[in-house]
Amino acid sequence: MNKLFIRYNFSKNKVLKATGLLLLCLGLNNCSMPTFAGSSQSVDSQLETKILQVIRNHPEVVMESVKAYQLKKQEQQQKAQMAFLQRMKANPKSVIGSSPTTGASEQKIVLVNFSDFQCPYCAKAHQTLKQFIAKHQGQVTLVYKHLPLTSTHPEAMSAAKASWAAGQQGKFWEFHDALFENQDKLSESFYVTTAKALNLDIKQFNQDRNSSAAIAAINKDIQLAKEIGVDSTPRLAMNGEPVNGEVQLANLEALLTQVNKR
Repeated sequence: MNKLFIRYNFSKNKVLKATGLLLLCLGLNNCSMPTFAGSSQSVDSQLETKILQVIRNHPEVVMESVKAYQLKKQEQQQKAQMAFLQRMKANPKSVIGSSPTTGASEQKIVLVNFSDFQCPYCAKAHQTLKQFIAKHQGQVTLVYKHLPLTSTHPEAMSAAKASWAAGQQGKFWEFHDALFENQDKLSESFYVTTAKALNLDIKQFNQDRNSSAAIAAINKDIQLAKEIGVDSTPRLAMNGEPVNGEVQLANLEALLTQVNKR
């Protein structure tokens, strides 16, 4: 931001300060205006009018301020993503945490998958991953990280909580497969029917999926995704190497070969 300020003269600097005050008040989103100490009144309407007039007169300053803010956020996410990938390279086990895993028990080669049970691309990737893990069952550990995109997938969070609850009874991957293979049936009745088909304790299943522990576990994955800039699914990485483009068997095989050469 300091570099941005240098490009403006003293007058423009005042504009930026006024703009910064407004952005602070608005929180770049939808926050209410702050109140003065000892007063129940909002920010003085005259001051607000002046700030809005400054923005009308110098809209380019607002745009540059927003761009600088966005650039800073992108840089922070890139650093966090690099740190995450480096941690995967140095110690693959460290990224697993309490997340469900399948495949190799040694966890020397770890394939992390940020996924959403209602995402059609994730369902397609699921079929590829099943083939890949079946072939490399003793070599690769697949890790599932929850990233339900609730703004576009209304059943994503409910499905995630149901899968977590199944995992508490040792049936996460069976429930995981059923969700992806019946994606058009995702609903309350389907979760219960699937739980019964897997011989789960239904009372415990319902308690677990509606518990704060389920929400906390899923939110932990969501927060990690946010920190490293993952905002779409599926997103995968193998021992610190991202899987770019569509999840195809050939791409995974090539990446595994690359990882094994280290």
